[in-house]
Amino acid sequence: MKVIMLKDVDKVGDKHEVLDVKDGFGRNYLLPRGLAIIANKSNLGRLNEMIRREEAQEQKRLDVYKEMAAQLQGKTLKVGAKAGTSGRIFGSITQLSVKNALQEQFGVEVERKKIILPEEAKEIGSYTLTLRLHPEVVQEMDMEVVQE
Repeated sequence: MKVIMLKDVDKVGDKHEVLDVKDGFGRNYLLPRGLAIIANKSNLGRLNEMIRREEAQEQKRLDVYKEMAAQLQGKTLKVGAKAGTSGRIFGSITQLSVKNALQEQFGVEVERKKIILPEEAKEIGSYTLTLRLHPEVVQEMDMEVVQE
């Protein structure tokens, strides 16, 4: 049975790949779970359309992330934290606090998982923050930890 994979499946195939699988595996596992569709002429035509549509969406996403990176280029993010007299902060700088600071200061909405914090950010001072917005768009920016 020939199928078109709709999602990546470990040890079977990748998304948009046309595979020849055993009938029982295709009929009882892949098709009911929505992991694949039968490869016929109409579905192969839909596959090409799906690929074009996903590439267009990915390009739009990439353009948005590039624009966001350009907007943040050369700017310094100020993150407030409570600290003792020695300058060591109580607790730590979190991805959520950085996300909220980006939203407040620059009006930029970034997912928490895309924020990579410096390990050594335990004191008041300046650090370099990495935003991995997209596999092709990685933006480094200065982060200043200030006392609240």
